[in-house]
Amino acid sequence: MATHDLLDTIEIETAPNPDATVIWMHGLGDSGHGWAEVVPALGLPSSLRVRFLFPHAPPMPVTINNGHVMPAWYDFTDTDMKNRADLPGVRRSQTQVEALIDRERTRGVADARIVLAGFSQGGAIALYVGLRHAQRLAGLVALSTYLIDGDALVAQATPANRDTPIFMAHGTRDPVVRLAWAEASRATLDAAGWKVEWRTWPMEHSAVIEEIAAVGTFLCRVLGAPPRA
Repeated sequence: MATHDLLDTIEIETAPNPDATVIWMHGLGDSGHGWAEVVPALGLPSSLRVRFLFPHAPPMPVTINNGHVMPAWYDFTDTDMKNRADLPGVRRSQTQVEALIDRERTRGVADARIVLAGFSQGGAIALYVGLRHAQRLAGLVALSTYLIDGDALVAQATPANRDTPIFMAHGTRDPVVRLAWAEASRATLDAAGWKVEWRTWPMEHSAVIEEIAAVGTFLCRVLGAPPRA
């Protein structure tokens, strides 16, 4: 993908000359701005030099929202988890996220220092892309989300990311992405051998400060830095 085709992103660097990158995808109807303010709440130590990218999904008609145009990583065509993802759209977003990873490589950040993260639809893309990426990534963060096309995961996953650490968290009161969907996704990953750190909080389809702090601790672990005291 050419540079001019890259997704627009918000970039935040925690220190000069970052040697790690977190690419964080927002949920349906949101934008990169919706998560860009999360960085201070992660509690990362000053020694960890990270570039955060918060890309904006392109606008598209969303079938289950009566065709209204909104930022989306893929279309939803059904309310059932196993059929709700438009796979051609998912693969288009996969290509776009891979292009961001490629650019980070040209900026001196190795794949093994890149984390893919996301919330809801964005979390589904983080899992889909990360588990299929050709090179080893540092980790995956999937908040209030689920696996897309889990039945094909074992066949499509790359050997490089068979042991990539995964952080999954969900709200026990989530009426949008049901807890049972996330639990089934976690079970699929566990059964296939992935290392999943699983957390729940009594929240709806949202995030709480304790969850964000837990993500910060996970990032410190996979990027090789102690959490800030």
